[in-house]
Amino acid sequence: MASTEQFCKNYLVVDAQKASLYDVGCILICSKDHLNSKSFYKERSQDVERSRLDKFWQQWFIFASVLAQKFLIWAKSPMAWIGSKVEIWLNLLSSNGGFFRLVINRIQGKVVKPEESPEKFMSIMGELDPRLKMDASIRKGDGRYNRSLAILAAKLSYENEAFVKVAIQDHLKMEFIGFYKFWNDYRNQFTTYATMFQDTSDPNLIVVAFRGTGPFDAEDWITDVDISWYELIDTKTSKPIGQIHGGFMKALGLQNIEGWPKELENPTDEHPFAYYTIREKLKEILLKKENAKFIVTGHSLGGALAILFAGVLGLHEETWLLKRLEGVYTFGQPRVGDECFGKYMMKMIEDHHLGYFRYVYSNDLVPRLPYDDRALFFKHFGQSLYFNSFYNGKVLKEEPNKNYFALVWVIPKYINACWEIIRSFILPYWKGKEYREEHIEKLYRLVVGLVIPGLAAHGCKDYVDVSILGTDLVPTIANMTKDEQEWNSSFSTEWDSTNNSIFYFFDGGLFLASKNGMLGGFLG
Repeated sequence: MASTEQFCKNYLVVDAQKASLYDVGCILICSKDHLNSKSFYKERSQDVERSRLDKFWQQWFIFASVLAQKFLIWAKSPMAWIGSKVEIWLNLLSSNGGFFRLVINRIQGKVVKPEESPEKFMSIMGELDPRLKMDASIRKGDGRYNRSLAILAAKLSYENEAFVKVAIQDHLKMEFIGFYKFWNDYRNQFTTYATMFQDTSDPNLIVVAFRGTGPFDAEDWITDVDISWYELIDTKTSKPIGQIHGGFMKALGLQNIEGWPKELENPTDEHPFAYYTIREKLKEILLKKENAKFIVTGHSLGGALAILFAGVLGLHEETWLLKRLEGVYTFGQPRVGDECFGKYMMKMIEDHHLGYFRYVYSNDLVPRLPYDDRALFFKHFGQSLYFNSFYNGKVLKEEPNKNYFALVWVIPKYINACWEIIRSFILPYWKGKEYREEHIEKLYRLVVGLVIPGLAAHGCKDYVDVSILGTDLVPTIANMTKDEQEWNSSFSTEWDSTNNSIFYFFDGGLFLASKNGMLGGFLG
């Protein structure tokens, strides 16, 4: 606790590794004072008036979080073993041209063993959607270019280093910068991965992609379900900037003793931290390339790390870097903080004219977590670029069914899951053969999608399709709800003839649209 108090006044820190099963049970029935006497639980927060029911649900969510972490700690090795076997089997099938071809190759003694070639060995995420190239219809200057490049980068970040390097150089025809694994100071192990590469066309664009949650990676899931939080302080104003998800910050490089110092006292190559390493690498590259800019992207957990990376740059007043940041692109990003942090982020986005593009596909479960209710404080900030299962988009203040488990949405979700299964068979005939889904993706929709529709909707496949097929998103008063109209009450447009763009201005920000109406960005 002492180390936590050095960099924040209010916090909830729960260490599942130190908790016994008895301790886990105590979360539901014991007072906060009693829990604070336990080594696994430390909480200090301002007293907020809550009903008995709200307090119960808050304790229930903490209980569920710790219990899930205990299970994941126990299941770490079995999950890794199962994931490894599944990946080998899927790569064996794809490397040999499918099941029947594998049988023939087995008979002929010509079986291709993918594990012998790491540059060809794909993760489960890659096997679900093996596309490695930008769509042929998308060129530099197209409003879809950055978002398509961003989701491809986010998808590539799930792969091994050898595969990523070959994919970037041979398929994307871009310059590979590095593949990184980063240390978690709280878990004392490597938990975070990122990829960097450079689009060498004019102007140069550097892409930073954080890896999301691996389906069988227990450490990633522990990061996701760890609802510890820290209320950080703006060192310039000494005012709180908001409460932020502890698991995400630890993965990004939060220091165990100092929190977020602007500079590390004793940085080492042995234990690099995500935020600090990437920040210094960007400075090194951008100093050499006067016109270059960069984007940060990620899918799922990677999206949370991407937007928090920008947030810590703002906390450290890295104005020079923020001016070179062209945009943050997140796909299926979970909530990362409370309303106060959202206001801080929106002010930073506005002050530095940043682009923040938060894409949400249909019933994707992850953007609707952690809960936004009276028991938990998590809230999204910025608008949602929401696409339904027909790839029709809307710019919304919040995606529909914001907490996912509302009973009124149960039947529509399952109807939509059935439609997505049907769509997986007809999409190649409807949109083109390049949208053909792998058999494993169809099976995933059938088995997982009909049990928990929001999980099947979370895959990269749908976000890649959205980046290509998604409708143009230009908000107008006509297609907004009353609340959204009030939020956009002072709305105007301005044509930029130099860049063939329209700027749609409103209270708190602007939208940038290209000449053909394609959304280019949300700028605060």
